[in-house]
Amino acid sequence: MRFSNILTNQISFLKCLLLLSAFISFTNFSFAQISPGELSNAHKSLEGMSNCTKCHVLGEKVNNSKCLDCHKAVQNLISSGRGYHSSSSVKGQNCWSCHGEHFGRGFKLINFDENKFDHNKAGYTLEGSHKDLDCSKCHQAKFISSSDLKKKKKTYLGLENFCSACHEDSHQKTLGTDCKKCHDTNKFKPAKNFDHNNSKYKLTGSHIKVDCVKCHPKETRNGKDFQKFKEVAFSSCQSCHKDIHQGKFGANCQSCHVTSSFHQINEGTFDHSKTKYPLLGKHRAVRCNDCHKDGISVKPKFEKCVDCHSDYHKGEIVLNNSIPDCVDCHNVDGFRPSLFTIEQHKKSAYELSGAHFAVPCQSCHLKEDNWKFKKLGENCIDCHENIHGKELTEKFLPKNNCSTCHETANWRTIKFEHNSTEFILSGKHADVNCSKCHVKVDENLNKKYLFLSSDKKCESCHNDKHQGQFSEGNETNCQRCHTFNNWKPENFDHSKTKFSLAGAHEKVPCAKCHKPSEKNGQIFIQYKLADFKCASCHS
Repeated sequence: MRFSNILTNQISFLKCLLLLSAFISFTNFSFAQISPGELSNAHKSLEGMSNCTKCHVLGEKVNNSKCLDCHKAVQNLISSGRGYHSSSSVKGQNCWSCHGEHFGRGFKLINFDENKFDHNKAGYTLEGSHKDLDCSKCHQAKFISSSDLKKKKKTYLGLENFCSACHEDSHQKTLGTDCKKCHDTNKFKPAKNFDHNNSKYKLTGSHIKVDCVKCHPKETRNGKDFQKFKEVAFSSCQSCHKDIHQGKFGANCQSCHVTSSFHQINEGTFDHSKTKYPLLGKHRAVRCNDCHKDGISVKPKFEKCVDCHSDYHKGEIVLNNSIPDCVDCHNVDGFRPSLFTIEQHKKSAYELSGAHFAVPCQSCHLKEDNWKFKKLGENCIDCHENIHGKELTEKFLPKNNCSTCHETANWRTIKFEHNSTEFILSGKHADVNCSKCHVKVDENLNKKYLFLSSDKKCESCHNDKHQGQFSEGNETNCQRCHTFNNWKPENFDHSKTKFSLAGAHEKVPCAKCHKPSEKNGQIFIQYKLADFKCASCHS
């Protein structure tokens, strides 16, 4: 019954169209058809009244199903709940609300701005290196599986959201398809997400430091470079290591050895603490043969350190006319740090003070790879270089004795009376840090300390803002106008100039006569005037 009604309605509609068409022709109207406007270039093949029902349903609004009958790629994405058209901001809307028609051939059905598109709405969040990629790097025909979509000049449809859709599987399907278990989107190498502890073989000891390729060899498979990660034998140590004992001690290497070092014996096998010489400190890591040189069964001497260790200091240390045993300064936890105390050092020829307490022993006692304890010297110059060179005279550095200015508590703490020099600090100069005047840094960022060669002229530290107006003999005496307390011209007296102010001139603002000028690209105030004729200022 419904089909009959539709057919009747269609026939009636067509009759009306034919009558209307005849009427238009009869009245010489300029309209070519009843369509509300030309279709876009994409749909121009559907132009004409005979094609109306391909997109429109008679008696109803434009239905999305008609659009999706042609645009099957979008239909498939919507059906599977994927892609931009399945996002919350688009789902359920009419197609024509975004893709209008009958607006002319040049109308853009898809008004899409790549730079403003929120890729999260497409169901694939761009992370890591993907964020910086140009759209065309991914949205291209070679990554599209659909043959129909491949033919399109430009489309954003047809991409899958798994890694191998765009990237070659260098593991050749040996490690599954979930690349994110090992890799992230920032960089393919290194595989930051991979944790060997989650594999069937956990790395311990020295195995942690072994280069991956030692166990996972590289080869050529299917004509391409391939690194083997699966199917690597690890059931026993012999899978990778040669049994140097040739089976004499069985196949269980772990009964004696540990993965930290092959030369380190498993403590569970032999307990050295039950002997007359328990192994403590660094001795625990010593190879058995280093002490048992004639075999495990031969007991070495161990009463004194020198029974095994030679005098490393080569006679430099003598106590009570004999070479002391190592235990007087060291213990089995390591030769460093020394156990020689500050109290013991006070009894030596050189008592430590100030920052010397924090100086490592080797800074003073290790000379050219040899430890020295005799005749090291007691003066500053014996250990420290005179960085001032000839910049300080004997008056200020007598016999290279740094303590005239410095102290051992802090090298930067200076105790120096500047008034003993030819340049007495006064005013603001008293607050200036020493380095401002006495430290120069060259183009290689090397510091040079200047004292004797320091220039006492004002221009050596201060820029001449007056552009040499008051220079006399290549020197400007700033004190004629300024004091060291501030930069205000408190010493300036206009009556001592060539133009003494008198009468109404006393009330004229300085800027009326002394105007800004420019020289060498710098703006300055012109204080010295060319002439003082009345006509120069008064007309």
